[in-house]
Amino acid sequence: MRIGELAALVGVSTRTVRYYHHLGLLPEPERLPNGYREYRMRDAVRLARVRHLAGLGLSLEELRDALSGDRGADFRGADFREALRELDDDLARQQEAIAARRARLAALLAQPELSPDSMMSPDAADVLRDLGSGGSVFGAFDHELLTLATVLSDEEGQANLAELMRPMTEPGKLDAGHALYRRLDELADAEAGDERVGPLAEEMAAHVPDELAGMMPSGPAAELSWMEAMTGELSPAQAEVLRLVFTKLKERA
Repeated sequence: MRIGELAALVGVSTRTVRYYHHLGLLPEPERLPNGYREYRMRDAVRLARVRHLAGLGLSLEELRDALSGDRGADFRGADFREALRELDDDLARQQEAIAARRARLAALLAQPELSPDSMMSPDAADVLRDLGSGGSVFGAFDHELLTLATVLSDEEGQANLAELMRPMTEPGKLDAGHALYRRLDELADAEAGDERVGPLAEEMAAHVPDELAGMMPSGPAAELSWMEAMTGELSPAQAEVLRLVFTKLKERA
């Protein structure tokens, strides 16, 4: 049979057949004196097997590598079996990930009403709600950053964050934190050299528990990303306070 007949029999395009030739997945028959290639039934069987395995999820590159061994060419080699095992393991991991995502969706759908706090664990939502902003503009900004960090964490990470932030909700600690927020609000129009910057940074760094200080991002790229996110919406004085706090917390950590 000619290439068009082979492609039609298996249900692929002639372009696909030629591509499989190019990758080494399907041997090319010798040309006949008339210049055409003559395909046989074994070529159709091999082409159908390749198509079937590609449909299961094996990439064409994986198929090519698996079929390159001594016995791989007839789908019985050890490399081919290993490729199938790896595919099965990968599908099992995908299945577990899908099950976990469906479980999180089920938990969301089970809630009587959906709100922004629905994206985090009830424990973490309670802690963030207790922290509040104290009516401070900067406090509201900081609360959004804490919310972002919480939402981006997995279930275990949210539980850890909630546990680390809970001491900050104790009455004395909470009042002190809101007072620091108000002092930062007062720097909304100030420059980086303002005399209030240094003392405020010292007090803010001292206010953060050691456990939270240990969670500061590390590495130049992470630090730069964190600082850009934190300071892009702040005055020069507020940004300088946070830079100094960040440096002091890194030193303590």
